[in-house]
Amino acid sequence: MTAIIDANSAILGRLSTATAKRLLKGEEIAVINSEKAIISGKKVTIKNRYKQKREVGTYRKGPFFPRMPDQIVKRTIRGMIPYQTPHGRTAFKRLKCYIGIPKEFEGKKFETIKEAEKQPVDFMTVEELSRYLGAKV
Repeated sequence: MTAIIDANSAILGRLSTATAKRLLKGEEIAVINSEKAIISGKKVTIKNRYKQKREVGTYRKGPFFPRMPDQIVKRTIRGMIPYQTPHGRTAFKRLKCYIGIPKEFEGKKFETIKEAEKQPVDFMTVEELSRYLGAKV
């Protein structure tokens, strides 16, 4: 049974930590509406930080940082899992992230994470960030 988490207006960092803990315990998790998750902070600061993450390294060797919103959420959760260990690698494989709500999950109950619901004053959605980075969402 897959747990379905709705990322609509959830703070990305808090959503990621809660999801990572559950993945490491052995749950299968699908995160939907990942483009509607929010990143707290001033827009200029957020843009500069993520632009720098995309530009570091080389185009052949990496590190590679994604542009698409579902992949940004997945990468953020990956950073909170020890994914270079066998336990972390299997936990990361149990994670699926989606833009919007796929047909297979329509009509099912979605979970929201209570800690991630607080609305900050300054924030930016993951969709806005991915458009800034050049994704065609």
